[in-house]
Amino acid sequence: MYGPPGTAYVYFTYGMHWCLNAVTDAEDYPAAVLIRALEPLAGLETMRRRRGGAKVPDSDLCSGPARLCEALGVTGKLNGARLQTGLLRIVRNRSWRREVILEGPRVGITRARDWPLRFRFRD
Repeated sequence: MYGPPGTAYVYFTYGMHWCLNAVTDAEDYPAAVLIRALEPLAGLETMRRRRGGAKVPDSDLCSGPARLCEALGVTGKLNGARLQTGLLRIVRNRSWRREVILEGPRVGITRARDWPLRFRFRD
């Protein structure tokens, strides 16, 4: 989490799940965003196989941090990887408009629950 912005911070939680974060601030300052979910557009069969042949709707294959990591094959080996190059990339989409991004309260935590630090796309 102390790496340069755009670095993957991957950690193991509850002794069973990987979680993927993107480091977001200056090097040596601990700031990152947990990648909680995505809606896959390609590679669905590979994701389904990684999830044990899960018979779930496509939009649920990566619905949650642990499911997302399982579907994408993210493990601790990715920790420290740059997210602008390589197999897993986060790219800026300049066509996004601010009005399609919704803010909401954080979930799954006990402190600062009401802070609007959960973001998602409208629809």
